[in-house]
This record gives sequence, structure tokens and C-alpha cells, in this order.
Amino acid sequence: MEREFKIINTEDGSNSIFVPSLQETYHSTFGAVTESQYVFIQEGLNYFLNANNKSQVNILEVGFGTGLNALLTLSFCEQWNFPIDYTTLEPFPLDEEITNTLNFCENQLLFRKELKFQQLHAADWGKKVAITKNFELSKIKKRLEEFKHPHQFDLIYFDAFAPNKQPEVWEIDVLAHATGMLAENGMLVTYCASRQFRRNLTALGLEVEVLKGPPGKLEMVRAVKT
Repeated sequence: MEREFKIINTEDGSNSIFVPSLQETYHSTFGAVTESQYVFIQEGLNYFLNANNKSQVNILEVGFGTGLNALLTLSFCEQWNFPIDYTTLEPFPLDEEITNTLNFCENQLLFRKELKFQQLHAADWGKKVAITKNFELSKIKKRLEEFKHPHQFDLIYFDAFAPNKQPEVWEIDVLAHATGMLAENGMLVTYCASRQFRRNLTALGLEVEVLKGPPGKLEMVRAVKT
């Protein structure tokens, strides 16, 4: 059965998507772009680069969704002329008629990125595609537990639906599978800060840091594989 999707507006003016069957949104209603920029770019990618001397970053995203995290990451690597290899998982890709209506590129962080946004969504699934000279994208139509990769990742954007909506993705065996693909000193970053999730990461040997959350959320998590 296909999911029903509805476009909604969030408080920073950017769109998100509401899924009636899950009673869940793809992003915070306090601001889609604001949340993604804060959690995954500021406290994820930018923090990782400041803490590590890397000539390239390999990123795994759990939940391609609207493509917002990918677009913000592409914008970052264009701004800083830094190469990124970006692998993203999405078992339920959105239709083009939905993604074409999203207004992320009206946000000042993403002005004039409409063509790049279209290219992210038009890229073939299951293939590595060079969107720019510094940003290579691999979109994989698989669930996290089905995904295997021959190389390790420096950074995981864990952007699945919340644990009370998609609990199987947050179980310790699935988290073990995901963090097993992290390189030494690799990081996992997510908007979620539930106690059980933090306990699971600690049990898997990661150093867990609870950070101030984006607008509308008290906390978020960044975890390091030491």
C-alpha cells in the first residue's frame, strides 16, 4: 500500500511532508531547513571536520527523504571546495510531483540551488553519480538492515522517523549494523535523544554526547566511535 503524503509549511518558511498513516512529519515543524542545518551540518559535518584532519568525508545517510540533508551537504562542500562521497538509503522514495513542490531553495542557505536539488532527485538509484566535482551521490533503495558496504563511513546522518513511529530502525541490532560501518573516530549524529537510544549506543562502545537541540527540541545526540 502506497503512503499518502501532504506538503506542510514549517516555522522558518520551508516545507516539510506530513505522513497521515504515521502521524509524523519528515522534519521539525519549527523549521525544516533550520533543523537539518543545525543537526547534520553544524553539529555533524562541520564539527567532524574541525575535529579530524580529512581530505575527503564519506557520509552515510539513513533516510534520503526529501533530499534536504543531501542538498545542505552539497552546498557545504561547494562553499568550502571540499570533496564528499555521499551514500543515502531510502526504501520509500518520494514521487517527483511531490519533490518538485518543495521550496527549500527559497531559504537563504540554499538560494540558487534549484538545479542541484533537481539533479539529486533525478540521479539514478543504485549508481554513483557525480553531481558536482566535489559531491558524489549514491542513492540506495534499501532498508538500513539490508544494506552492506565494502568501505567504512566517517559520518552517519541518522535521520529515520522517530523511535515511536519506526521502532525497528532504532533497535540495538540495527544500530550495531550501522555503527559497525563507522571508521575509527567516525561519528553518528541525529535529532533523537531518547534514553534507550543513548543506552544502546553506549552499549555498542560509542562515546555519546547529548547536545542542545534545534529550535523546538531540548536535546540531540552526537556519538563517536573511539
